[in-house]
Parts: sequence; structure tokens; C-alpha cells
Amino acid sequence: MSAAPKNASLHEDADRLREWLHPHRRVFVLTGAGCSTDSGIPDYRDGDGQWKRTPPVTYQAFTIDPQINARYWARSFIGWPRIAQARPNAAHLALASWEQQGRLTTLLTQNVDGLHQRAGSRQVIDLHGRLDDVVCLACGDRQPRAAMQEQLAALNPGWLDLDAATAPDGDADLDGHDFSTFRVPQCARCAGMLKPDVVFFGENVPRPRYLQAQEALQASDAVLVVGSSLMVYSGFRFVRSAHEAGMPIAIVNRGRTRADDLAGMKLQADAGAVLAAAMA
Repeated sequence: MSAAPKNASLHEDADRLREWLHPHRRVFVLTGAGCSTDSGIPDYRDGDGQWKRTPPVTYQAFTIDPQINARYWARSFIGWPRIAQARPNAAHLALASWEQQGRLTTLLTQNVDGLHQRAGSRQVIDLHGRLDDVVCLACGDRQPRAAMQEQLAALNPGWLDLDAATAPDGDADLDGHDFSTFRVPQCARCAGMLKPDVVFFGENVPRPRYLQAQEALQASDAVLVVGSSLMVYSGFRFVRSAHEAGMPIAIVNRGRTRADDLAGMKLQADAGAVLAAAMA
């Protein structure tokens, strides 16, 4: 793998990425949390790919333990407005522009914030779902997350004035609060349990979505990873499949990734700055 030194200038990084991109006409892009940090959404992992904080709640805990369920929704109630108000940054805008130029075939994102779509990207597969949609686990009924926010506010008026530090994926740090009094609405149709339409830890990516992404990968001629450590297998497996198929792979990410040994080029660079410069 050809790796750029950490002190390489933005100009040098952009030139290397531009040169790598030039021969490819159907690029499959995979993005992660590092693509959204400049929009004010924190990431989970440090430069070595280790957790910066307690790992997120699992699907099993969310669905089985009422206290954990209430804790999740209380924290989400405080954290959601920051996701709703977030705006696309230079990385999102550069990728949207590249799609409009016809060079990007598919954008597979591990993020759940919807910022790629807000930037104008259309060929997006939300690998882990979207936070702005809520689904009933019993009957499958759906509602916008904004509607869920209104219900949570009506049921928990005493929580309206709370403030907390922003955490990843619409979460907020509310340590020390008693969540036993926090009320969570049920499905209006069947009284079932409501869950954001995202893939929790311990939950599988829906197979049709996985197959859609695999088909898109097979129709591409190169893979570019932007802002992901690829420590989660659901994303890493696409890069591994590309490597096994002999496809060129490049990575733009600050810090170590699980696929460093599979990439032909790795840039330790700020995603927004280098993408905007390379695609200008």
C-alpha cells in the first residue's frame, strides 16, 4: 500500500486522489462517521479504531429491558434536534457534485443522518438505515422522527429544558438522570414498540439492502472509502469483496482502518478538504 505521510499538504493529497480517480468511471464510495464530523456529529472511534465512549445500546437490550429503552429515547429526545439541524459539509457536497458528473455509481453510507441526501446525492444506500424514520416492531407502521419528537415532548414536559453534550447518532450524554419516569409512546396503530429505523448493534442489515449494495459494487470498477475505520463488519465486507475481485481501493481517513492492508492508496487527511480539492 502506498501511504501518504501524515504531514503531506492538502495540495499533495488532492493531487494523489485526483490521479487515483482519473482512470475510473464507475466508483463505489463507502462513507462513515468521519464524513459527518465537520457537520457537528461526533464519531465513535479514535485514530486507532478504538471506542471513544461506551459502545451503543444493542438491539437485544433495547427490546428486552424497559429501563434501557426509556434511557435510549430520553437521550434521543435531547440529541435529535442536533441531527435535524445539521447541515452537509464539504465532504457531502463534493460527493454530491461528483455524482452529478456521472463518475460515482453508488454511495453506500454507514451513517444514519441523511446528510448525503440533504447535500443532493441520489444514488445513496443507507446501509444502517435512517434516524429520521421510526418503525413499529410489531406491525411495521412508520412515522417521521419529527412526529415521534412531538409525542415524546407531550409525554415528558419536564425534560424539555434539559441540555446535554452531543453524542454520536442523535444521542446525548445524560448521565445521572432517573430514566424510570421517562414515558415512551407506543405505536398508535397496534400499541407495539417503536424503534428508530436504524440497524442497532446485534441486529443484521436487511438482506435486500445488502444484496442491493453487493449488486452496485459488482457494477463498479473501483472503491473509495471516506471517513470510516471499517471496524464494523457490515461495512468492511464490501471492501473485502472488492479486494477479492481485484478492484482498486483507496481510503481517505484520519487514523487506522481495518482495510489498510487491502488499499492501494491511503490518505490520512480531512475528508471534506481533500475531496473538495480533488474534485474541484
